[in-house]
Amino acid sequence: MHLTVLSSLDSQCRESAAARLGQTHANSVVVLHDLLDGSLVLRRVYRNGQLFERETTVLEHGCLSCTVRLDVVPTAERLGSCGFDHVVLGLPPGVAAGMAVAGLRRGLSRPAVIDNAVLALDPVDLDDHIWDRHTLFESGFTSMPTDDRTSGEFLIGEFGQVDTVMVHPGLGAVLTGEPREGSAQWLLGVELLGQLASHAGVVGAADDYRPGCFDDAEAAARNRSGVVRVPVSEARGSFRTVLRKAGRPLHPGRFRDALPQLAAGTHWLRGRLWIASAPKTRIAVQGIGPRVWLESSGKWLADTVESAPGLARPGKAGADVDSLLDWHPSHGDRGTVLAITGRSEDIDPQEISDLLDGCQLTEAEMEQDFGVWDDPLELSDAL
Repeated sequence: MHLTVLSSLDSQCRESAAARLGQTHANSVVVLHDLLDGSLVLRRVYRNGQLFERETTVLEHGCLSCTVRLDVVPTAERLGSCGFDHVVLGLPPGVAAGMAVAGLRRGLSRPAVIDNAVLALDPVDLDDHIWDRHTLFESGFTSMPTDDRTSGEFLIGEFGQVDTVMVHPGLGAVLTGEPREGSAQWLLGVELLGQLASHAGVVGAADDYRPGCFDDAEAAARNRSGVVRVPVSEARGSFRTVLRKAGRPLHPGRFRDALPQLAAGTHWLRGRLWIASAPKTRIAVQGIGPRVWLESSGKWLADTVESAPGLARPGKAGADVDSLLDWHPSHGDRGTVLAITGRSEDIDPQEISDLLDGCQLTEAEMEQDFGVWDDPLELSDAL
């Protein structure tokens, strides 16, 4: 059995993408799940574009993970046993593809190949999604009051997980009747998409679709906290991504002061920090639109018992390939790596370099014991 997992925030985009994905195999079936108010799951099953099953189920605990575990996975199991070769699983808006993939890996009793993890998106809405301060619940994307993710956080997480982004006009285009495809706003959104998900195939209605390119290990490596992936091309356009590194530990106070300037106006800031007040802790930093936060991602590989670059094994799910590639003879994988994506007029590479250089410890400070900094940067700090 072959599976394609489809996520989205927009039900119109999801249904357009699902219809196309259902045509990629001769014996395909498409399932659309929706989590409604009152812990009610609506399930619709289509074959050749025709609805042949519509059921509702009330869950005892109507959360997103329960929807995957108690309805999405059993439905895939049942349809596989019915002889369908390919099942397209259209997830409820806001359900992450990674959650579904993990649930399928754990819950299916029969062998299954996950062909693709696909995100359906209207590129015209992408910029607004990144900068929206409202939670998914407040914006009406999910029925879960406790879901405090923003639309930007959901999409950035999905960009790391999926191998393909299908671009279709969304519900807003349908309601207003505006022809979005090919418009200036559409092309601008596609350009931003290329900066935020440079690895993914972007597929429009007239573009070829490449099935069978999902890679568990690659997806896990991209999603590891503190990992940085940037576009290969540095061609100037409306958006750009700047990559900067620092080989010395950062002064916690100076970095705290510089962080608002580094994050100002950026669509996506990500990377890992070597902070003098916590020299053995690999601190991940992420900023998505208006939100910025720090979190511990464990010890540096160089500070583990078996400190050696060989521990980063490419091909293993979640492998720390960055540590292998950035290994330094004296300080191992320790160091600061930041990537900042935003509008070209808002991103000044020299200013970013100057700010980061000013945060590094001086020669005199490097001679001191790192324990002198008793004011560690709070990992809960956010903007």
